[in-house]
Amino acid sequence: MSEPFELGALPTLSRSTVDRQEPLRTNPERLLSKWPDARVVLLDDAGRTPVAEGSDSLATRLAKDFGPEPPADAVFLGEWQDVDYWSLPGGPSGETDTVKMAGSWGFVEEVPRVDGEVWVELRGYGDLLDDTSAGLFTTAQALRFWRRQAKFCTRCGSPTELIQFGWASKCTNDGREEYPRTDPAVICLVHDTVGTNGSHVLLARQPIWPPGRYSVLAGFVEAGESLEGCVVREIDEEVGASVTDVRYLGSQPWPFPRSIMLGFTARAERSAPLTLAEGEIEEALWVSREEVRAAFANSQLRNEGAVPTPIAGGRAEMILPGNSSIARVMLAAWAEAEA
Repeated sequence: MSEPFELGALPTLSRSTVDRQEPLRTNPERLLSKWPDARVVLLDDAGRTPVAEGSDSLATRLAKDFGPEPPADAVFLGEWQDVDYWSLPGGPSGETDTVKMAGSWGFVEEVPRVDGEVWVELRGYGDLLDDTSAGLFTTAQALRFWRRQAKFCTRCGSPTELIQFGWASKCTNDGREEYPRTDPAVICLVHDTVGTNGSHVLLARQPIWPPGRYSVLAGFVEAGESLEGCVVREIDEEVGASVTDVRYLGSQPWPFPRSIMLGFTARAERSAPLTLAEGEIEEALWVSREEVRAAFANSQLRNEGAVPTPIAGGRAEMILPGNSSIARVMLAAWAEAEA
């Protein structure tokens, strides 16, 4: 009998080498002393950051170029190899053109280019970055989104100011402190009951997605709910399937705007009818392991500029989640496993 499948690789945005150094957030003397030699990750208004063309590392800037000490909106990201890393808002300057690159879900997108650097976004480029860069970019993005949503006190509505070098906000009226929040969401690969790992996987698409795009099912954890209970509820609500044998696989931060995706797998009877949640799920279908493998092969062909081949069974081309998503890691692991 085959073994239950596990994630074959660490999800892209879960990779990180940087020590967050929480104690330093309340140690301004130490942070100020190393500011001149620190590096800065820039994020523009669209959440993009520069990398040298063809590089797998962020094109960080020297901190001292932004002043003798951290600006008020500087966020301390952590320390790596005796270097402090920060993030600051900033966009491309100078004469800018555009270049086409693979974006989220493998679709080609145009991104700004200036002075040999391209400004990329996390969804489309995160998987191409080294571990350190991926972790820095993910953390900077998460804190950026949080700050955008935490400008006012949730108790009295007064403006807030950043403290602890970007890791907390303080109400200017009553001093109440707020900290970055992460919303837990489950994402579940449901397969049928054939053998250990099934022969078919349940995929679905939302009405707002482009034609041909499919993924596994996901949803937010509600107050007072366990993760496993959320898996059972969400699958039932979205496609009417009753799942059993819920099993944890792994997790990934997903700062769009502030989630953490908790990956699970579960089993369901393929013969049972599916009932789609109106307005949420446009289509749900059982897909064979061979079809998933063919969809992954087509993804590689698209990246190489070649024409994808038709999927078996007369189905139109199937586009699976992009490389920065834990959904793709889950599907790839399942596709490689034996039933």
